[in-house]
Amino acid sequence: MPDPSGVSRRTMFGVGAGTLVAGAAAGFFAHDGLAVASGADSDVVDFHGDHQAGIVTEAQDRMCFAAINVLTSDRNELIDLLKSWTKACANLSQGLPVVPDGVGGGSRTAPPIDTGEAQGLSAGHLTVTVGFGRSLFLDADGKDRFDIADQLPDGLIELPHFPGDMLEDGRGGGDLCIQACADDPQVAVHAVRNLIRMGFGTVSTRWMQLGFGRTASTSPDQETPRNLFGFKDGTANVRSDEAKALDKHVWVKDGSWMDNGSYLVARRIRMHVETWDRESLDGQEQILGRTKVDGAPLSGGEEFAAPDFSMMGAGNQPIIPIDSHVRLAHPNQNDGVRILRRGYNYADGADTRGNLDAGLFFIAFVADPANDFVPLQNRLASQDALSEYLLHTGSGLFAIPPGTTEGGYIGQTLFG
Repeated sequence: MPDPSGVSRRTMFGVGAGTLVAGAAAGFFAHDGLAVASGADSDVVDFHGDHQAGIVTEAQDRMCFAAINVLTSDRNELIDLLKSWTKACANLSQGLPVVPDGVGGGSRTAPPIDTGEAQGLSAGHLTVTVGFGRSLFLDADGKDRFDIADQLPDGLIELPHFPGDMLEDGRGGGDLCIQACADDPQVAVHAVRNLIRMGFGTVSTRWMQLGFGRTASTSPDQETPRNLFGFKDGTANVRSDEAKALDKHVWVKDGSWMDNGSYLVARRIRMHVETWDRESLDGQEQILGRTKVDGAPLSGGEEFAAPDFSMMGAGNQPIIPIDSHVRLAHPNQNDGVRILRRGYNYADGADTRGNLDAGLFFIAFVADPANDFVPLQNRLASQDALSEYLLHTGSGLFAIPPGTTEGGYIGQTLFG
């Protein structure tokens, strides 16, 4: 049934209704630029702001990621779609349908505008982040697709083949990407499904990944989570309260249309959990360089203690092995490079041998992929003892344009 009041799904549940009213009186969901929840007891994340939500936003527990093909060659058609997506994302982030009365308020002889599976659910801290792939600027023959080739950003490189990559057909690239994160997987999937549906005939799905259990914390209020190997992951992550680190390592500041944007690196990393589960506890900790129970570096202290890579142990060997993950990934071993990780666990059933197809859908936001991500990944892929238990099966790099103000649209700084 249509919602005659036009109020959000969230108010139907009575979640944070008082906050919703107060927010409306104060200029509903005015964005503070850091994409944080609108209030302590609100489950709505501001959509508008200097940066797109879903980057420094406190990481939700579920994710739906989709890479998209753009089918049209008409620039205006693409811009119209981005405008429609922007309005829809603003509504969905508030727990509303794609358009007011979108579930049951339209013509009874036409399909509903909103598919309706999120009706009655809370907003769930939904964030939707949209990015542009390199192939949106230049096709496989080098042709300028939408008269934007001269604005191809320097950071939107072709990712190289990394050691050990076994990328699967149909799990790479994309003209656009959509990252939807929420507390409820149905809310996240609903958002992606409806955006793709709105672009029927203009876009199609290239590949998709669902994720659960965030594998990084993006605020100091979140405990460091554990990956499917059972270890705390991303202790040195850039967090939302580190303004200087965000400006240096995450936000693009080059005076171009990408100002206040970032780059999203996506890697689908299958984890050989059956092999890992037969490794001893001591062996697992030597590979990671951290203790399993509390995540402390093997050199001592608690989780956030600085690792002492010079400390020697038995046989005059480093306490933290030279091929351990924490040593090879740590910023002080990589010229200070830091990244904002925002990955999720995934489990996609089993292969024909009965082994789980499970692992990490790695997502990182960086300001300079060529100088930040590529050297780090090359180092890990070629030297990290953990690589024996990992297989990279999917990959993508997307330019994330800056956020929007009310009345604007995603990508306006590029197309406007």
